[in-house]
Amino acid sequence: MATTDRLHVETHDFDELYRILSRTAERAPLELIDGKVHGKAGPDGTHGCIMQWLVRCCLRSRPELWLYPVQGLRVQRHLLGRARPDGALAPSGAFAGQGEWVDPGPVLMAVEVTSYDSDTDARDRVEKPRSYAETGVPVYPLIDRDSCEVTVYSEPDGVRYESARTVPFGKSVVLPDPVGITLETEQLKDWVH
Repeated sequence: MATTDRLHVETHDFDELYRILSRTAERAPLELIDGKVHGKAGPDGTHGCIMQWLVRCCLRSRPELWLYPVQGLRVQRHLLGRARPDGALAPSGAFAGQGEWVDPGPVLMAVEVTSYDSDTDARDRVEKPRSYAETGVPVYPLIDRDSCEVTVYSEPDGVRYESARTVPFGKSVVLPDPVGITLETEQLKDWVH
């Protein structure tokens, strides 16, 4: 089924579907963006290496924060969407006591690393930046393995990010406040194939 052929799903229906599928042997990594259900591709080994590198960068610069892997976030207007960024940077312990889909208020940054699946272009480059901007997530870096670039989106205005800065792997890039981390991306060149 093409991306444009997806059925519109209400949030409560998605939540029920998710509860049912999560009881199966393998959890279904599903997301709900713009009323459309998306399956999130499982990470490959290189994806894991990139996330490990990013966790270490964040811990070195901001040890009071944690990069929560694939934490479910309520996103978009009225928080009716459901997204699982590859990482959500927030204060350590920020989501204690919350369920599967947490309030995105404490999130300083949602990060995605592109996967090699048919939905990556629409999901990571179009729908996710819009969803995170509508939600008010201050910074959204996209580590794009296809183009070997990092794009850092910032300054959400409730509809879109007003700023986007793209650098090739190998150059440093600033994750602006409230994150306040500079990434030296030279190591990302080791994982290009």
